[in-house]
Formats: sequence, C-alpha cells, structure tokens
Amino acid sequence: MAKMQANQMRAGMVIEFEGQRYTILKQNIMIPGKGNAIIQVDMRNIKTGAKKDQRWRTADTVERLTTEDKEFTYSYADGENLVLMDPETYEQTTVHKDILGDRLPYLAENMTVNVRLIEGEPVSMDLPDTVVLEIVEADPVVKGQTASSSYKPALMSNGVKVMVPPFITAGEKIVVRTEDSTYMERAKG
Repeated sequence: MAKMQANQMRAGMVIEFEGQRYTILKQNIMIPGKGNAIIQVDMRNIKTGAKKDQRWRTADTVERLTTEDKEFTYSYADGENLVLMDPETYEQTTVHKDILGDRLPYLAENMTVNVRLIEGEPVSMDLPDTVVLEIVEADPVVKGQTASSSYKPALMSNGVKVMVPPFITAGEKIVVRTEDSTYMERAKG
C-alpha cells in the first residue's frame, strides 16, 4: 500500500478506506467560492458492490492498493456479469458489469481490456482510451451557426449521447474518449 494525495485519485484506481477496498469510478474537483478545493469521488465497494460518494480535501491522503495488471479479452455478457478470457490460458473470468460504471456501453466483443487484480481478484477494469463508433442520429446544423461555435448533440450506435462539431452527420464514424464520452475526431478510413 502507498499513500497518495486525494487529488491524485483516478478512475480505475483501488484504495482502502475505513478498512474496506474501493474501486474509484470517477472523481471531480469542486472549487467552492471560499476555502479549499474538494475532491468528490464516486467509488464502489469491491466486496459488496455498493456505491459510495466520498469527499476529501486536496491535502488529505488515501491508501492506494498495489494492483497487478493483466490483459483479458471480453467475450460476452451473461446477465449482470461480463465474461472475460485470458488470451494466454483461455481460462474464463467473470466480473460484475458495475466494474465499468458509466463506461459499460463502450465495451465491445473481442475488445482487449486491462483488468487490475489484487491477490488474483479482479477489482477494476480499463477500456482502450478511445473507440470508434458510428453516429446514428445527429441534429441538423442551425443556419447561421459558425463552425467554431457550438457543438451539437448526437447519438452513437452504443446508445450514448455525445457532443459533436456541426459538420458530423448520421452514418459517420467518430473517435470517442471512453473515460468521459468526448468527441476526439472523425475516424480515419
């Protein structure tokens, strides 16, 4: 275990808090009008699966657990669980789909995922940083709207809404960041 400052927490990290192990789902830094910034963290109890919101001051320290990273291939969903395969041994491992939180819609068959293990137990899972998805619905551009002005909402093939530049239309493929569902660029080719 290693101590780290609360503002260094990132999605996918595993911490020990009040004697329990938690996976960080996401963190936001909130800056109130007066006083110091507060770190708002959504985390999931590894044993119980219960979600918890916790706040820390930036100067607070937390215990980060040492994890082992291993690559798996995502096979299929089985009810509430995701079935992963070890590409070396072909052994299957099952994890609860909550392990991905908001990133679940980005998981695709045969995708290589990075799983963090503590003593052989899967505690968190990382997806590739970006994925290519097709736009299935995009709002038309409003006349008089300049290219540099506002992005418009669009719906991707995985059911997630994303804000895209005005020139993106339905049927196009785009590159999206899985961490926060942000548009990066038009997909090449």
